[in-house]
Amino acid sequence: MLELPDRGPTGSTLISLQGGLSERTYEAEQLIGVDPADGKPLLARYDLAAASTSMTVANLADRRAGGLWRWRELLPVRSWEFVNYMGEGSTPLQRSRGVATMTGLTNVLVKRESLNPTGSFKARGMAVAVSRAVELGAKRLVAPSAGNAAGALAAYAAAAGVPAILIMPTDAPMANQVEVLAAGGDLVLLDGLISDCARLGRVIADQLGAFDLSTLKEPYRVEGKKTMGLELAEQLGWRLPDAIVYPTGGGTGLIGMWKAFDELEALGLIGPERPRMFSVQVEGCAPIVRAFNDGQRFAAPWENATTAAAGLRVPAAIGDFLMLDCIRASKGAAISVPEQELRPTQMRLSSAGLGYASLETAAAVAALQHLLEQRRIDRNDQVVVFDTGAGFKSEPEQLTMPVPVANDPARWDEVIATRTRVV
Repeated sequence: MLELPDRGPTGSTLISLQGGLSERTYEAEQLIGVDPADGKPLLARYDLAAASTSMTVANLADRRAGGLWRWRELLPVRSWEFVNYMGEGSTPLQRSRGVATMTGLTNVLVKRESLNPTGSFKARGMAVAVSRAVELGAKRLVAPSAGNAAGALAAYAAAAGVPAILIMPTDAPMANQVEVLAAGGDLVLLDGLISDCARLGRVIADQLGAFDLSTLKEPYRVEGKKTMGLELAEQLGWRLPDAIVYPTGGGTGLIGMWKAFDELEALGLIGPERPRMFSVQVEGCAPIVRAFNDGQRFAAPWENATTAAAGLRVPAAIGDFLMLDCIRASKGAAISVPEQELRPTQMRLSSAGLGYASLETAAAVAALQHLLEQRRIDRNDQVVVFDTGAGFKSEPEQLTMPVPVANDPARWDEVIATRTRVV
């Protein structure tokens, strides 16, 4: 039996887009990036009263297949024709005796996002964002990425039959670079950080007419990521844990889950209680932690960002205020861990039975002990920690095949002219 229809309406109840800061309302049936009023993220809004008629506990329990698309009323894609499903979503929520032993927590659960099709939670966001962008008429896609998002975009663009251009730092993990090439994506390497890659991405978008799928610079990656929060509630019997510990770069997952909880409450599926949300960064790149500690709503860019955890090497996040708002509203915190704890924790997770986890996952697990020592969580709290990606994707070795390296902005026209195709 096919898991999803191949045509017809999905039942999406999307009604509009709203500025995350300005709160202005915009028409949803247009290919749009950020809020025209202030350049901040746009968020999708749904007819929750209409969604509640079909999204009941009983109906959802009957939806045995379809991964994250089980939540179709709260996703933006209108027609099944544009859904490119590769098995994303419905990842296990596992009790881990090994992590409990490592941390001293008695009730720690691990959300296994590394089991998504492209090996990380990025599959969720790209599955939804690519499907919706193509539905709205996008013919070419572009995005900067420190690693896993590039592989995910390349894979879902290939499934949708549209070309994708990925700009990555030269020291991005080799596995992510190979992913892009294997899926037929156009790869550009740039000496610098993801913020530098984003500048080139904007030039490519302008000159080639590509639609920019950068983190929170379009409205729908966060919609895919929010399904992590929808799943958590269902997996825990329509209640939420005491705390969520989440490794944070661009922060779409954190923002998306907070949004999901509000939508679930409006549907009558959960009550007003919320978990304490903990954002985890690394000491070498911790803009959200610094802003949280300083009482700021917006995070200043982090200078000279360094960490081997590529997904956490994000010196500035456009959704900073949304992250900080939900962290504070939840009575959570932003916390950084020392770089030297990442590799040892990664190795301990392997021997503890969690498999070869990513450095980002290792950062989240390392934070548990710090949070316990700071009395931000209790030993008996139910804590969900996110395993965001597979460890083999964390390795930084470089490709030996020729790839254009766009170090000099003066060469960007040359790179764009060749459409960044690797030969």
